[in-house]
Amino acid sequence: MAVWHGIVVAAALPLKDDLSVDYDKVQEHVAWLAANGCDGVSPNGSLGEYQVLTPQERADVVRAAVEAAPEGFSVIPGTGAYGAGESRRWAEQALEAGAQGVLSLPPSAYRADEEEVVAHYREISKVGLPVIAYNNPFDTNVDLTPELIARVAEFDNIVAVKEFSGDVRRAHQIRSLAPRIDVLAGADDVLLELVLVGAKGWIGGFSNAFPRECRKLYDLAVAGNLAEALPLYQQVHDAFAWDSRHTFIQAIKLAMDMAGRHGGPVRLPRLPLNAESEARARKDFERAFAALSAAA
Repeated sequence: MAVWHGIVVAAALPLKDDLSVDYDKVQEHVAWLAANGCDGVSPNGSLGEYQVLTPQERADVVRAAVEAAPEGFSVIPGTGAYGAGESRRWAEQALEAGAQGVLSLPPSAYRADEEEVVAHYREISKVGLPVIAYNNPFDTNVDLTPELIARVAEFDNIVAVKEFSGDVRRAHQIRSLAPRIDVLAGADDVLLELVLVGAKGWIGGFSNAFPRECRKLYDLAVAGNLAEALPLYQQVHDAFAWDSRHTFIQAIKLAMDMAGRHGGPVRLPRLPLNAESEARARKDFERAFAALSAAA
């Protein structure tokens, strides 16, 4: 199986009460995810709060994850950055640390045009690791359309795209325009739809809290077992929808806390969920936990 296939968890960042990074918990979480049916982990992605890490913290998170990963469990760090030079350096750091691939946003915070996006991925592909392009137009102001993915796919090391647009039609369009590129489900609330039309993996957030149960749902979807997958998916969908809200980091960390894991605090500019949002999230998560536990 390719290192980007299956369930690769977009890892949340464990912070101590003083908001320093808890590297012991980084490693414990990686080992726990591997032991509970996941195929890999992606640190330093959007859920990993990469924007508020120092360069040293960011490098140390990757090294800690690689050290803790058992054989056959992939580590695919995010390389999100303002420009191609920095993104390429993070890809080089991932290679040096022993990672198996990288998850790469287009230029962040800058509305790059098509030629600039192509140049960006050209640089990252030169490092030699498998590159999963990450389409998150909500955070980056850049939409990796199927037509643009087809251009990026001309570089040998671009192997897949994490599709977070929410438009499931794109899976068909990408298959038509760039058939060698694997589509990966990038938002939890379109998991079933994308897997049923051929997605080769899932880079999601809710698996931080209930990996074994998410594995059950994913395997049902891959097998095309709609009789079991669809009712379960319907019961957890309200919870999975939090992965597509702007408070997704706080929400998923809350889900982890509720599941007995260490979700913990977030760094500014994020604040904890307000009381109304937390109450709604807890209700959604309790329902999802009950459904997933019953199905596992």
